Amino acid sequence: MTSEIQDSIAPYRPAQPAPPEQSDPELDMLVREIIGRVADKWTMLVLGTLEEHGRLRFTRLGELVGGISQKMLTKTLRQMEEGGLLTRTIYPVIPPKVDYELTELGRSLDEAFCGVWVWAEQHRSAIEAARAAFGERASEGGE
Repeated sequence: MTSEIQDSIAPYRPAQPAPPEQSDPELDMLVREIIGRVADKWTMLVLGTLEEHGRLRFTRLGELVGGISQKMLTKTLRQMEEGGLLTRTIYPVIPPKVDYELTELGRSLDEAFCGVWVWAEQHRSAIEAARAAFGERASEGGE
């Protein structure tokens, strides 16, 4: 990273907590599992859509997320339900009606993901500068 880019992001760097003296292997495994399950595009988009719109039916949720197949939406919702991030309510009517809504755990994860948007907004110019610099180096044959 060039010093110009480092200087541009320096004001946004929060103080980092000190790492623990000794890591907890069980916690490490849990964090890796959580990242593997929720740090994908569809989970983040479903999470944000449910947070913004509240309780939604399957079809409406798919429309609002956009670009997701029914199969992928079903898989994502099942994983999120298994992880305690949302509840699925089935109504005994014909045709069946199913609603999805975030749990408190899901809302708290959405709050954590909001930090990514804030970070991206705060660091947009530094990210763009880094990408431009990389593009220039790549076009010059330096990579």
